[in-house]
Amino acid sequence: MTALYAATAATAATAAGTAAAPQPGAASLVQSVDWLAIAPVVIAAAVGLVILVADLFVPERKKSLLGWSAVAGLAVATLALLPLRAGDRATFCLIGDAGACSYTADHFTLVVQFLVLGGALVTALLSVTAVEEGRLPAGEFWFLLLSSAAGAALLPAARDLATLIIALEVASLPAFALVGLRRGDRLSSEAALKFFLSSVTATAVSLLGVSFVYAATGSLHLNRVADGLQHVPGQLDTLAMAGVALTLVGFAFKTAAVPFHFWVPDTYVGAPLPIAAYLSVIGKAVGFTGLILVTVIAFPAYSDVWGPALAVLAALTMTLGNAAALRQAKDRAHSAVRLLAWSSVGQAGYLLVPIAAAAHAGREQIGSTVAYALMYAAVNLGAFAVAALVARTSPLGRISDYRGLYATRPFAALSLAFFLLCLAGLPPGIIGLFAKVTVFRSAVDAGLGWLAVVMAVNVVVALYYYLQWTALLFRSPDADSASAAPDPVAPAASRPKAPLPVVAAIALTAAVALVLSGAPQLVLRFASTALFPQ
Repeated sequence: MTALYAATAATAATAAGTAAAPQPGAASLVQSVDWLAIAPVVIAAAVGLVILVADLFVPERKKSLLGWSAVAGLAVATLALLPLRAGDRATFCLIGDAGACSYTADHFTLVVQFLVLGGALVTALLSVTAVEEGRLPAGEFWFLLLSSAAGAALLPAARDLATLIIALEVASLPAFALVGLRRGDRLSSEAALKFFLSSVTATAVSLLGVSFVYAATGSLHLNRVADGLQHVPGQLDTLAMAGVALTLVGFAFKTAAVPFHFWVPDTYVGAPLPIAAYLSVIGKAVGFTGLILVTVIAFPAYSDVWGPALAVLAALTMTLGNAAALRQAKDRAHSAVRLLAWSSVGQAGYLLVPIAAAAHAGREQIGSTVAYALMYAAVNLGAFAVAALVARTSPLGRISDYRGLYATRPFAALSLAFFLLCLAGLPPGIIGLFAKVTVFRSAVDAGLGWLAVVMAVNVVVALYYYLQWTALLFRSPDADSASAAPDPVAPAASRPKAPLPVVAAIALTAAVALVLSGAPQLVLRFASTALFPQ
């Protein structure tokens, strides 16, 4: 940590030194802030602060207003991306070097911010009822969620290592508290502790790596680091290589890549279901975004180090994730969330493939990871939304509780079936199939034939547990499920009503997945689009 502070101070001193030597003809050395560029992040953070203060004055019976305020704030933050769609803004740049900026709103940034803020919006919809019924402290919950979303939205725009690490921690620290917010719940406390200890250890390792990289290059800005690593003196080469490897550890942890995955199932089970959904999508997006930025922008000179390492991590992650998902017994408590957790580990392996391919075939491969992440975000949030609905009548969260769901909740059953088929890559989930094709193609184009074969095998393996769960939704309820769920032949009026916010979250994610499946060529076009300026 001390090394990072020293590096940050040195960078500030360099910027100050540059400012002290005015450029000929310069009218002013005072830097203006592009408030429009940073508006999405600022709005999310500001609404969180307003809600925290308002919680002191809002009476208990009106606490639901805080939740809807958070939903509205995230919606406004998402809409604030529209004026930035040209992708040509940057701010907090070094005076005298307009190319070295700490915040850049390019196309890559905007796409990931849309994913993060949109995913946080769906999480907020799921949480409105969960906060009220779970008796969670409303002000703290919404403040923590919006703070984490603001940090997650800041990370894709960060273009220096200090801002990158700070954004990573701003996104992560509130998440620890959200996981353990159910006071007196042993599972929740245990999940938060595991998540916290493993995450802090990974961040400490990354900070050590950042300090090594700064020592070798003399800069924290990603483009300057890239230039510096191309001309590292021989005596510093080992230091730079170690810095590159260690920096990747923290981001690999956030992606739940093997062997940094062990916290995932227990954390997802112990966390409130909306927060488990948040971690599975936004938490993963944070990790992959950081991994992309440090590899293809800052460390391309050492692609021979991180390329093979990420390829091996991808193969191990998808294999272990799918193998563990296969072992989930349908009658075990919390098996539905555990299966989704291990499935998310397997999906992380697919997402790593194009990043590994970028080491051999250029940064254009990153479009495949981002396209796959957009598909995964929509359908995985939808699957968790259905799980949150089913958990209202079946709190044990067993896969067997979903047997005959179509008889009691047809809309939820059809939606979950569609989400699972998208994750499997089967029709009518065409978007899942096309997303997998883009990832597979990136491996083949990069000459990673062995990784493409491993991915193909894992896709086939995953079909088993996705289809098994899908088929269960349409079977007739047995005696066990009938005792845990509403009577399928009971009149509709006697069944528990589904909360409107949860239904809205399911409908929103299903609509997005349907639109994408109706125009799958958008995925192929998006995957081939250059997200970074050349």
